[in-house]
Amino acid sequence: MAGDWEELEQWMETQQLPKGFDIFKQSDWIENYVRKMMNKALPAASNALKPSAANILETKRHVIVTYPLGESADLGALKLLVKEDRVKLSGMGSGESEVVRLPKLVLPRSCIAEYDGAVLKIKLKKRPPSKRSHIASIHGL
Repeated sequence: MAGDWEELEQWMETQQLPKGFDIFKQSDWIENYVRKMMNKALPAASNALKPSAANILETKRHVIVTYPLGESADLGALKLLVKEDRVKLSGMGSGESEVVRLPKLVLPRSCIAEYDGAVLKIKLKKRPPSKRSHIASIHGL
C-alpha cells in the first residue's frame, strides 16, 4: 500500500495542474483531508462497523441468539425487544443498547429468553413462508 502512495506522489509531481491546484501535489494535505473525511463518516457508521458480541445459530426452524452478559448482569434493568428482523437488548451496565440483526425473519411472540448466569440465550421460531398467492389479470391497451 505504501508503494502505491509513493507512485501517486511521483505522478502528482509530474502533472501540470492549473493555478490553484498545486495543493494537490502535497501528499500530506491529501492524507489529512482523507483522514478528516473518514473521521466524519465513521461515527455515523460506527454501529454498522462495531463487531457484535452476539453469536447467532440458525437451525431448520429456529434462530438462536446467545449474548454474553456476565455474572453481574441486572436482569431487572435488562430489556429485550424482538422484531421480525432484529433483536434489541438495552439496559446493560454501560447504558448502551445492542441491536442484533437476524439472518431470517422470525415470529417475535415465539421468543423464549433464558439467562444461565453468564449468557443470555434467545430462541426464536422462524417465520414460515407465505403460502398465499394471487392470480393477476393482464390488461392490454
